[in-house]
Amino acid sequence: MRILTICAEYAPLAKVGGLADVTAGLSGWLARRGHEVVVVMPCYGEMRERGLLADAHAVLGPRPIPGEPGASYTVYRMAGSDRDGAPQVFLVDAPARFAGGVYATGDGEALRFLLLSRAALELAASAGFRPDILHCHDWHAAAAAIMLKGASRDERVFRQTYTALTIHNIGYQGVFDIDVLRRAGEAGLRELVAEEGPGAGRVNFLRAGILHADVLSTVSPTHAREIQTAQYGMGLDPLLRQRRHRLAGILNGVDYAHWDPATDPLLPARYSVVDLAGKRDCRAALAAEAGLRLEEGLPVVGMVTRLAQQKGIDILVHALPGLLAERNFACAFLGTGEPGYVSALRGLAARFPGRVAFIEAHDERLAHLVYAGSDLFLVPSLYEPCGLTQMYAMRYGTVPVVRRTGGLADTVRHFDPASGSGTGSVFLDADVGGLDWALRTALDWHAVPGQWTCLVANGMREDWSWERQGPQYEQLFARLANGGGASAIS
Repeated sequence: MRILTICAEYAPLAKVGGLADVTAGLSGWLARRGHEVVVVMPCYGEMRERGLLADAHAVLGPRPIPGEPGASYTVYRMAGSDRDGAPQVFLVDAPARFAGGVYATGDGEALRFLLLSRAALELAASAGFRPDILHCHDWHAAAAAIMLKGASRDERVFRQTYTALTIHNIGYQGVFDIDVLRRAGEAGLRELVAEEGPGAGRVNFLRAGILHADVLSTVSPTHAREIQTAQYGMGLDPLLRQRRHRLAGILNGVDYAHWDPATDPLLPARYSVVDLAGKRDCRAALAAEAGLRLEEGLPVVGMVTRLAQQKGIDILVHALPGLLAERNFACAFLGTGEPGYVSALRGLAARFPGRVAFIEAHDERLAHLVYAGSDLFLVPSLYEPCGLTQMYAMRYGTVPVVRRTGGLADTVRHFDPASGSGTGSVFLDADVGGLDWALRTALDWHAVPGQWTCLVANGMREDWSWERQGPQYEQLFARLANGGGASAIS
């Protein structure tokens, strides 16, 4: 198949969270399977500053940017992206739109991602690339699915193209004043996205994408069911229930070429399920870097996260003081995000010096060290479409403590010491009591070496590779391309 993928993040070129790992991992797997995969993403200002265009080749443009007098965009092919068995990666370079980092604020967000969708379609048309599947990731690329229901549908290269929209995080929908379409030179889309009632005068790009895409997917089976409810649907549940026969839940995969402690070049020592000696070295390195005072055998609780309400940070900062006062363990937290949560974690570290470390950073090397150097890993999310961190943690021999929601429910099984089955500690209620119980339970397991060894090994042997998850996308796309939208979801 020929697959045109549009996304805001793609590892390692531009990464804020798990979206980048998923788009790169899935695209790479599909390309290795022999499909022709074209990936189009922005060239953000920070990418230009890193010199990523130095060896790139211009393939389209410069072309004027509608609504931005004197400004233009150019599409570049990344150097090395013409290798056999690899995705072809194209960067949309538009300094007037993509200055700074991955995400902007206000209407600038809509303007930059409308341009991304338009440029991707113009690239395909100019190159004669006839995609069987247009794969749009989140609201940032949803406009492309909408455009193919408009004038772009008449272009010859798109007459046999079907659209798939993957919802990675329904909490981010891309809602703007509808006048942003005129400012972006996309006034023709107005009739396809205009809402009535409370949404009148606004455009919700994710909602419009859900309405117009031929098939929908989200990133875990449980989350696919959850977002059809008022509790998790973020206002889109009626539309998702209406289109439920076009909605698939496919769990994210892990690229173990980048996430395996046996081969990880970012770790100070390597280790595996049959030889865990290197994990002790990683623990010592984490303690030294984070400023933790660790006694022999003291459990370390790690977390790598975006600091947002969704991630259960409120629960965490209220549950930990009591636990730290009663139980002997240390914490290493890494993340960036909302100032209130940054302040709360800094306060926790100041209150428990040497036992709690908080590093405010988005740092890939440190993230790998936290996974490897910790014994337990916290994911107390209020909702979690899939989550990759708990899957990374298991491979690194770090036991996840998670709330039972979304992909966390699909990937972590509560440990049963009697039978020796299970991979982590799972709690139900999104409150202090739930997290308190789950963490105490995991600390009790840690105190029994035989139980802990079994639990760690169970997690390290789990397989969440793209070789396991990718075929579900391949089958979905094949049904879509061969039978059209009506038979996309069985």
